[in-house]
Amino acid sequence: MIRAHKIRLHPTAEQQTYFARAAGVSRFSWNWALAEWNRQFEAGEKPTALKLKKQFNAIRRAQFPWTWDVTKNASDQPFFDLGKAFTAYFEKKARRPKFKSKKKSKPSFYLANDQFELKDHAVWIPKLGWVNLAEDLRFKGKITGARVTKKADWWFISITVELPDEVPQKRPAAVGVDVGLNRLATLSTGEGYENQAFLKASLQKLRHANKRLHRRVKGSKNREKARRQVARLHYRITCLRDDVLQKLTTRLADCYGIIGIEDLYLKGLLKNRTLARSFSDAALGKLLDLLISKVDQRGGQVVKVGRFFPSTKLCHGCQWTWDEITLANRVFVCQNPDCAYYLFSQDRDHNAGQNILQEALRLIGLIDQAVSGTGSDE
Repeated sequence: MIRAHKIRLHPTAEQQTYFARAAGVSRFSWNWALAEWNRQFEAGEKPTALKLKKQFNAIRRAQFPWTWDVTKNASDQPFFDLGKAFTAYFEKKARRPKFKSKKKSKPSFYLANDQFELKDHAVWIPKLGWVNLAEDLRFKGKITGARVTKKADWWFISITVELPDEVPQKRPAAVGVDVGLNRLATLSTGEGYENQAFLKASLQKLRHANKRLHRRVKGSKNREKARRQVARLHYRITCLRDDVLQKLTTRLADCYGIIGIEDLYLKGLLKNRTLARSFSDAALGKLLDLLISKVDQRGGQVVKVGRFFPSTKLCHGCQWTWDEITLANRVFVCQNPDCAYYLFSQDRDHNAGQNILQEALRLIGLIDQAVSGTGSDE
């Protein structure tokens, strides 16, 4: 199992200059390789990453001597990355690789496991020396590589470590999760996690920062300062959102072995001009991806309930359908006189979570083990 730990770096001004130059060399190598790949491909040849790398190294010292001022991985790895990108493109798993822009692409460069060394809160990088780390490496195992990237005003190093596969622990408890905008997630147990809407809370600051940016003269130092301020605001929003999603998905994966969740059509939801920004702010797609990844690592199972399953309209006790329910109805009231929940007011999302749990258990053939109204092993 491969895990990655992303750690913030605290470089000096000279070290930041080195990082920027190494990222520039990496970007230049990618663009050179892509241009040469396209030229050879149009000429009827069959380019490969290894051939392009040998061709580049043959002319590198004479034509591009400045590429030797940084670690060799900065100029070597882009060729292999390009080869993987074209493989994914030919297998129709990704788009065709594009040239990288100095202004738009994310500055980054790769380090092989023999090109850096770790010790107490520091990492050693070739032709640079020791750079301070914000924290020690969290995982203990075989280090396979690292990548240095820049986000907003800060540099980070993401270190990949090969770990032994964990023995999954059996978690018999099952839960249904109803996701939405009013509450980010409502469990079939009755627990609710509010949608923090970090983007909405920071819109005023973002508007002021963007206005300040567009008033500055293009190419000026003040415009660059304004651009960096906008980038810092966006990064802060991303960090706050990721913190909530990571903690929620980790708790669910640690506590439950079977998790039922709606299979939402997110692309369709984002076409709604009224709610598109709110859905993007909630990051429901990332919530589902993180949940699936963590549950699989722990030996659990995520069961996707069909997007057309009427979880909101059904009574979880008798399956009576409330066809006229609207978004304004935040309380579900069953109108079936034979139901144990007849005229009983319950939270709309809680009821939906219980329906999702029952449908998930039915889909995997465990409906007899469902416990109506709880979904836990308590």
